[in-house]
Amino acid sequence: MKRNFALLTGIILLPLWTSAQTNIQTTNPLAGQILLGNYDPDDYAASSPVTDPAVIAAGIDAGVSPDSLKSYITRLSQFGTRNTGSDTVSQTAGIGAARRWVHQKFEDFSAQNEGRLIVSYLQFDQDVCGMGQHRNIMAVLPGSNPARNGVILIEGHIDSRCAVLCDISCTAEGVEDNASGTVLVMELARAMAQYTFENTIVFMATIGEEQGLVGAEAFSLYVKNNKIPLRAVLNNDIVGGVVCGETASPPACSGLNTIDSTSVRLFSSGGYNSPHKQLARFIKLQYRENLLPFAKVPMNVRVMAPEDRSGRGGDHIPFREKGYPSMRFTSANEHGDASNGPDYTDRQHTSDDILGVDTDSDGEVDSFFVQFNYLARNAVINGNAAAIAARNVPTPVNFTAIRSNAGIIIVDIVDTANTGAYRIALHTVGHDWDTVYTLTGATSGTFPAPPTGGLYVSVAAMDDQGAESLFSNEKFIFITGTAEPDEEEQKDVRLLPNRPNPFDEATWISFWVNQLPEYRQAAIQIVDLQGKIIEQIPVRLQTGHNEVLYTHGYGVRGTFAYALLIDGRVVDARQMVFAN
Repeated sequence: MKRNFALLTGIILLPLWTSAQTNIQTTNPLAGQILLGNYDPDDYAASSPVTDPAVIAAGIDAGVSPDSLKSYITRLSQFGTRNTGSDTVSQTAGIGAARRWVHQKFEDFSAQNEGRLIVSYLQFDQDVCGMGQHRNIMAVLPGSNPARNGVILIEGHIDSRCAVLCDISCTAEGVEDNASGTVLVMELARAMAQYTFENTIVFMATIGEEQGLVGAEAFSLYVKNNKIPLRAVLNNDIVGGVVCGETASPPACSGLNTIDSTSVRLFSSGGYNSPHKQLARFIKLQYRENLLPFAKVPMNVRVMAPEDRSGRGGDHIPFREKGYPSMRFTSANEHGDASNGPDYTDRQHTSDDILGVDTDSDGEVDSFFVQFNYLARNAVINGNAAAIAARNVPTPVNFTAIRSNAGIIIVDIVDTANTGAYRIALHTVGHDWDTVYTLTGATSGTFPAPPTGGLYVSVAAMDDQGAESLFSNEKFIFITGTAEPDEEEQKDVRLLPNRPNPFDEATWISFWVNQLPEYRQAAIQIVDLQGKIIEQIPVRLQTGHNEVLYTHGYGVRGTFAYALLIDGRVVDARQMVFAN
């Protein structure tokens, strides 16, 4: 809203359990029908519909309550453990009691909002930690236009754990990981149920994240098998803590006990032409244009290079694997890397992941490990982005872009929906868009653009209230037009600037192949300025844009060189800067 080829390195999550999910179903059949678009929207219409995106953004910001988040997270901490395999019968302890409590809270939120939330479990069978049946908890807010059926998912996992994966007897309050994400989802269900969106929004607490993302896998399979048009997944995992642990997974915080309550990391898969990176950029754009102008505490929304922290994964991954745009919110600082070795002193994945400490010995926690105002700000960023995405403005069908070395780009947009207004996003070496232009009253426009180097371009449509569609795939544009290309542009194979540069823990290294050479092997080689080889990454050449994610690790500073080698010969080289 206004106011190719890829060689990927990263996390490959293998299933921890050999049995697959079976008998996946909604316990409330009505929820399943709504997800399919089989319902009368008048049955769920608000008596006084609110659809204006500016009003909704301000309303979500005012409606999300740090006190509510605190009350929910305190209650979740009192179930002793929420391990996936823990007790389902007790009324006071274990995952069964916790999920029934969340289910009831969703029902309460629905009752407070004209019965507009349809509450259900997503139930499935799978042997995990000795337990054969499991349940995600969800509240479904039906969209106003099932004829243009689409679904937006906001999720966070409810399960917790100690060092041993299936230890169901240890105390595992799991406050940061991941009561923080669960209560964010709950509070958004409460705060957003009063508003009207064209698409359906699903608020879901998933189970079994710690045992291999099994709850998210179950819902992703349900979506795929039932051909549900899932348009975006916003996963929230460890989103309320602000204190850095000694072993936080990179790219992470700068040192033990450092504080960051004004940054949040957006992780997503891929680089060039990735719908997941486009979703992360979209979320940041909505924050910058809708919320930042009146934010009491401005947030640094950071679009990260990798899909997740080094060696880690989350519930957005099963959806990405099935082709649905997905990303993850995570705090700038987290307390540990969950390694749980003999010298591990951080809180994550231990019995120490608790509410906080009692500093004055009065029997009440008064120093909290989750910062509730920070958690509320992260919730509002989620809700605002989901609200815009759920308007379901159609993305333009296609576009062309012609760029000259005179510093301009001409964009022509093909839009069968004829929305009449558009956004044009440009970026060069960063993960984020450098510039987002607005075009109104025409489908063709001329805009300033960098006169040299590669340029990534994508477009979105806007509705009559200034809300954007999700952005198109990117196109990679070189200099064209009347001017003759320079010598660099005529190379058969050439390296492009890495992005971002400078960078922290990971960066995308790209190269362009005009004419595919005959070759036996090719690689990207990274060396320091003394010529020492740091890493050599095999690559396969393909005509057009090629890229590889290079992950160095956190805590390195300095300038390095990277080169493209074909059959042992350097064909091009550039420099990059580590800055963390």
